Amino acid sequence: MTTVNGLPAHILLVHAIVVLLPLSALLLVLTALWPAARARLAGPNAILAVLVVVLVPITTDAGEWLERQVARTPLVRTHTELGDTAIWVAIPVAVLALLVWWRQRETGAESRRTYLGPASKAVTVALAVLSIAAAGAAVFDIYRIGDSGAEATWQGQFGTAPTAGR
Repeated sequence: MTTVNGLPAHILLVHAIVVLLPLSALLLVLTALWPAARARLAGPNAILAVLVVVLVPITTDAGEWLERQVARTPLVRTHTELGDTAIWVAIPVAVLALLVWWRQRETGAESRRTYLGPASKAVTVALAVLSIAAAGAAVFDIYRIGDSGAEATWQGQFGTAPTAGR
């Protein structure tokens, strides 16, 4: 997929990643720390996080196509290199979201697992710490990628003074 309705697919897909990955990261922290949120949101967030992992390579592929269509400036190169890191922050968010969901699912079942079971404080704390770290890394990385893309796209394209006649 290279274009959608005449527009480069990357500029449309990237908005999904910019919204959905931080949303999934936020929900991950919420479900890892708050049992009431976990009960309601762990399943939907696991699905959302996996969807993001599927969308990231599609978005980066569309971005690589777009990169071949524009001038290869240092700003574009920086954005491309940063964009390649998105999958490495999306995967941990998805894995942890799946683990939080699985542990929530286990609370309703008679669990024979003692250490990994839902009642294990050590696993709960470890998941919470890892979730906070993964969510923070994901949000920071997506911010850096988005900022570099906006800079590559818009630098020198507009002024602070209104255009004459408007």
